[in-house]
Amino acid sequence: MLKTNSLVFWGLYLVAWIIFVGLSIEAGGLIVNFVFSVFKPEIVGNLYQKLDLSKLYQQSSWAFYGMYSFLIFIAVLKAMLFYSVIELLHKLDLAKPFNSFVSKKILQISYYTLSVGILSHIAKEVAKYLAHHNLEIDKLNRFWVDSQAFILMAAVVYIIATIFKKGVDLQNENDLTV
Repeated sequence: MLKTNSLVFWGLYLVAWIIFVGLSIEAGGLIVNFVFSVFKPEIVGNLYQKLDLSKLYQQSSWAFYGMYSFLIFIAVLKAMLFYSVIELLHKLDLAKPFNSFVSKKILQISYYTLSVGILSHIAKEVAKYLAHHNLEIDKLNRFWVDSQAFILMAAVVYIIATIFKKGVDLQNENDLTV
């Protein structure tokens, strides 16, 4: 059974790395798109996801910078979230899982997840507001469709972090009494 658990965790570790690399590429691509859209907007149609927001920039530069800021912050936070997952899986000891590192890392993951969810929700509401004022933001809606899922996931991960913290406290108390 322990061999199977070890194999599953190494599989999860590999999947976390693949997701992290993909999210890092997405964040880097969005940053490159932003730089090119400011300095050489004619090239943006050939770049990552062909995210051309030149109409939005012409309509309102504040909306353009605000929406791109949301995109970049959300993408970077997602990459940081999965890097924390990688760190957790790398240092997780299945023989003694209740330790302070695991507890802190799970709590950090819940904070990153909540941050992604809240920022995505705020961005979605700002996008609705901008669309109501006839600004073209249709290309951006795919970036924050999962805000509610991230907020719910943050709540679940926070509960798990609280359980792990209590487990660490109980394990430390048990180690002292023996």
